Amino acid sequence: MDPAQSLSFVDLFQPSGVPYAIAVIVVAYLLTRVGTQTLDALSERFTERRLLFKQLTAIGRFIILLVATVSVASAVINFTREALLAVGGSVAVAVGFAFKDLLASLMAGIILLFDRPFQVGDRISFDGAYGEVVEIGLRTVRIHTLDHNLVSIPNNRFLSDAVSCANAGALDQMCVFDFWIGCNEDFEQAKTIIYEATASSRYVYLAKDISLVLREGPVAGGGERFAVQITVKAYVFDGRYEVAFGTDITERVKRAFRAAGIRTAGEREWAFDAHPDPALA
Repeated sequence: MDPAQSLSFVDLFQPSGVPYAIAVIVVAYLLTRVGTQTLDALSERFTERRLLFKQLTAIGRFIILLVATVSVASAVINFTREALLAVGGSVAVAVGFAFKDLLASLMAGIILLFDRPFQVGDRISFDGAYGEVVEIGLRTVRIHTLDHNLVSIPNNRFLSDAVSCANAGALDQMCVFDFWIGCNEDFEQAKTIIYEATASSRYVYLAKDISLVLREGPVAGGGERFAVQITVKAYVFDGRYEVAFGTDITERVKRAFRAAGIRTAGEREWAFDAHPDPALA
């Protein structure tokens, strides 16, 4: 590398812009933190608008980070035509390769925010991970799973792979629970018990219908053992209570079955699955 080219690299950097860049970073950090905490507090106070506040948090964070990045780059880099031409095309190609994945995820993040296949607060299933979307960032989507793991998935993967969304921006969410009883048990009484247990749960969203489906066949995971499967489909008023909803219904049904003398099917006495993805059962 000759001295003239080295000088061009030095000329690209503007030391005078460093204080301004630091100030922008600090302000962006404070705005992001204060804004996130404020909107999170509002979402807990006005629960019927919880998903709206979560979505505003994601959009606001994205805009702040984007504006801060452009401002910092403009402050510390000399983007004059002469300086950029002096750097040469080889450096531009190297930088392009180094940041191609980051830029792809950035563009995918923008598409996700505007195309909205899912939103912050939605329950989604993707590549074996199921949980609530807690952040759509510049690079990744973060999912809080039911077992309290935080899974980060690159944004650009959502543009090519299938994703399942359980509530599509709504606060309420459909849940599906399966129960098995012996083939000779009183299925009509069992259906009544399951319906009443669901309708009386404190988590149920009664503005939407509760439906039951009955079929006879082999028990899932039970080999050749046959049973009557009763499936109840109901809505929980807030998706984050999905597990509590399933637990509440299952406890009520098991107590009522025991009192009524209704036997469940084989060793697998009961099961429920609130996931939209059967692979997660």
